[in-house]
Amino acid sequence: MIKDPEKVYIVRCGETALKGQNKPYFERMLLQRIRRVLKDFGGCQAERLDGLIFVRAPETVSREDLLRRVGHVFGVDSVSPAWELNIQDLTDQEALDQVGLAAVAWMKAVAESGSAKTFKVEAKRADKRFSIQSPQIASIIGGKILRGCKVLTVDVHHPDCALHTDFRRGFAYIYDEVISGYGGLPLGTNGKGLVLLSGGIDSPVAAFLMAHRGMLIEAVHFHSFPYTSQRAWEKVKDLGGILTVYCERIRIHSINLLPVQEQIAEKCPPEQMTLLVRRYMMKIARIIAEQTECNMLITGENLGQVASQTAEAIVVTDHAAGMPVMRPLIAMDKVDIMDTARQIGTYETSILPYEDCCTVFLPKHPTTRPRLQDILASEALLDETELIRLALASEEIVTLQPRDEL
Repeated sequence: MIKDPEKVYIVRCGETALKGQNKPYFERMLLQRIRRVLKDFGGCQAERLDGLIFVRAPETVSREDLLRRVGHVFGVDSVSPAWELNIQDLTDQEALDQVGLAAVAWMKAVAESGSAKTFKVEAKRADKRFSIQSPQIASIIGGKILRGCKVLTVDVHHPDCALHTDFRRGFAYIYDEVISGYGGLPLGTNGKGLVLLSGGIDSPVAAFLMAHRGMLIEAVHFHSFPYTSQRAWEKVKDLGGILTVYCERIRIHSINLLPVQEQIAEKCPPEQMTLLVRRYMMKIARIIAEQTECNMLITGENLGQVASQTAEAIVVTDHAAGMPVMRPLIAMDKVDIMDTARQIGTYETSILPYEDCCTVFLPKHPTTRPRLQDILASEALLDETELIRLALASEEIVTLQPRDEL
C-alpha cells in the first residue's frame, strides 16, 4: 500500500549554487525573497536543504499562483511541483517499492489525462547511503510503470513524459516538470541602484536587467510639466508597477526639469541642449542616489541610438555623474531590447504616445561629437546651484508596492 505523499515544490537556485564559500549567504537571501512573495498566501512554508529550497503550501493556494510568484523571484532557476515520500524508516528495498507504487500512481494520472503515451525514468541518488544506484533505480521503477500502466511505452530519447525520482536524506521526490524561472541573483545581494526611468522602452528593461543581477531598484523620473502631461506621469507609474512584479517595492522620485531646460534654451547653444539637459539629469540623480543610499545610477542608454548616446556624448555625460553609471543595454540591438520589454510586460505601456521631457526644446541638429571644454563653457553660463535647488524642491515621491501579476 502506498504511503500518502506530500505535495511540495522543489526550487532550484541556479547561479546562486555556484557561489563557493558565499553560497549559504545567497541561498539565505533567496529563501527570504521566496518567503516574502508567498507571505500573502498564508500557511506557506519554505526551507533550505542541500542547495535546494522546498516550498509547502495549503490546498487553498493554487498551483498556478504559487508557480508564478516563485518563478518571478530572481535567483530561482526552476521549480518542480513534486510528491515527497518519507522513507526514513524503510529498508532500501522497501523504499524503492514505495517510490515505485507512487510512480505508477503518478503515471496513471498522466496517461488518463492523455498528455503522454511514452515515458522514461530519470533517477538521482543525492543520498549516497541509499545502496541502490541510479541506473538500477530508473530500471526498476520503469519496469513497475510498464506493468502498472500498460498503455504507456518507454522512449529513452524523445519521451512524452520524463519522470524524475530523487532520493535525498530519508526522503524521495517524484516530479515530471521542470518549470524555468528567471535565474540571476537574489534581490539585495548586489547593492542598490537608481534608474533614470523615462517612460520609453529602454529604461524599464535596464532596471529589470540590473535587478536580475541582484540589485535593489529606486527610480527617478524627470518631467517638464506643463509641457508634459499627467497622462505621461501615469504611464511612468504604470511601468514602475510592472517592474514591482520582479523588483518588489519601488520608489519613484518625480522631478520637474523645466526650469533647467528653459535656462539652457535661453543661454546656451541650441545644438548642446540635449547633452546639457542630460548632464543636469545626472547631477540631480546623483544627489538623490546619495540620499537614498544607492551605489550607482542606471540608464537605458544604447551606444549610437540617439545623439546623446554616441561614445563622445556618453563620456561627457559621465563627467557630470560623479558616481558609477550602469548601462546594461549599451551593446544590445534595439530589436533585442524590444523583445525583452515584451517578455517582461513593459512594451505595450512604453509605446503609449505620451510625451516625455526629452522631447521638449529638442534641437534640430544636436551635437554628436561634443567636446567637454565646450560643454563646460556653456554650463558656466548657468546658475547650477539655483537650478538644482529648484529641481529638488519640485520632488514628489511615489512608493509602488509589489503587484501580484502583470
